[in-house]
Formats: sequence, C-alpha cells, structure tokens
Amino acid sequence: MIGREADAVPLADTVIVAAPSVRPRIGWLNDNLREASGNIRAAAAAGARLIVLPELATSGYVFASPEEARASSIRADDPRLRALGRHLPSDAIAVVGFAEVSGDRLFSSAAVLGRAGVIATYRKTHLWGDEPRFFTAGSSAPPVVSTAVGRIGLAICYDLEFPEVPRSLALAGADVIVAPVNWPVVSRPRGERIPEIMLAMAAARASSVPIVISDRGDAERGVAFAGGSCVIGHEGWLLSTEPPQAETMVMATIDLAAGRSKALGTSNNVFTDRRPELYRRIGDR
Repeated sequence: MIGREADAVPLADTVIVAAPSVRPRIGWLNDNLREASGNIRAAAAAGARLIVLPELATSGYVFASPEEARASSIRADDPRLRALGRHLPSDAIAVVGFAEVSGDRLFSSAAVLGRAGVIATYRKTHLWGDEPRFFTAGSSAPPVVSTAVGRIGLAICYDLEFPEVPRSLALAGADVIVAPVNWPVVSRPRGERIPEIMLAMAAARASSVPIVISDRGDAERGVAFAGGSCVIGHEGWLLSTEPPQAETMVMATIDLAAGRSKALGTSNNVFTDRRPELYRRIGDR
C-alpha cells in the first residue's frame, strides 16, 4: 500500500456516494482513462463526494495473454492516473481500479484519488480464477486510508469473500469500506440476490460498517458481468436500487456517524461483545 493508515477524525457524519458503470475496452487505455475521468466528473457534479469505479476500470478484465495485460497497465505514479482526480472538489474522493505495473510484475490495484493526485494505492491480495496468469497477489493487508470524507477501507472483488477482510478493516477504524469489483454472472435461484451482494450485506451488518460496491454491467469477450453496483448501509440493508444495467450510476447517502457507534440497541455492541481469545484458531489454519 502506498499511503498511510487511517489516523484522522472524519470531517462529515454523512456522505453522498456514487458508483458509476463503465465499459472499458482492452487495448484502449487512454480512451478508458478518459471515460473514467468523465464518470468521476459526472458523479461529482451530481453531488457525490465518494466516487467508486470498478476493478480494472482503466484496462478491461478478460485478457488474452500476459503481454496484453501489460500493455493495458500503468504505474501508480503515472500522471494520467493522478489526473483522474484533477476535477474533484476539494472535499471529494474517487477510488479507481486499475492494472498496475511495477517492474516485471502486474497487480490488480485500486487508487484513492483526491484533487491533488494519488493519496494511496492497494494491491488485491486474493486472486480469482485466471487472474494469477496475469497478476501477482499483493503482499500488504487491505488498508484503511484517511481522506477528506472519512476513513476508507479498501478491498477488491474476491477479497470480500473472506470474512476476515471486512472485519479487519472495520476493526482498523474504517468508516466505510469500498470495493471495486468485476463480478461475473453466476447462476442463482429465481428471485435471489447476487450471492456476492448477500455476502457484502452480511459483512456490513456484522461490523456495522457501510460498504460501497462498484461493478460492471456489460460483457467482455464472452464474460457477462453482474451489474452488482450497490450501496449498503451499516445495518446491512441496501440503500441503493437493485443492481443496475450498464450505462447507469448508483447513488445513495450513507450515515457514517451511525455506523461508528457499533451499538446494537442498549445492551450490545458488535465490537465490545467480541471474544477474540476464543477465535485464535482461525489464524492458525
């Protein structure tokens, strides 16, 4: 992780968040960056102060070869990445998934951007499916980053399927967890939600922390994405509409202050009721 862990008091009790849908094209890096910039500006103009774009929003996802992935990658200090935050208001933050190149390694990364540039980056630690063909797993734990809108916990896609990740981010002081994702469509019984959304809702409720998901809703080289962008409140309920189709933007207001209390009624608390001495076996397996 480039940047620093959270240590500042959030400046707001509520924040408007947005998850725009994007349609990146492999091999069109500069066009993808322009689309990302346009989505960020549109979301900020609509009032959002925390804007989250999907995993690998600047590159596309279904690569044919490591060489193709490398050609779609940029460094974390690339001026084009920094420029994505140029038009943000001073009190706004964007989180953008991108393919990061560092020496001879590639990472699926997320950049936290403010108007002055890159505040922090995170490299995905849990790789899914064919991703190890192209990317190296990050070696640093998912971070919590102090920003103008509060303490942001970062995760990317498959990271969220490990309960330890959102829990550890909440315990580290995250006011909100943001997750750029590329969720492929999977079969499910009629009427059921996307399973990844159900996991995220449970994680939000378990740790009393809002979660913002930004997903694609299009298809790429035969892979259909679920369109699972959503905003989940600290009680685990969806604050946004049902998963959108492509070319839409999910927006909602999240209550950071309510999530910070961790209280469950008058007698319980999701943090102080924990018995960590009984859970140590988890870390041994």
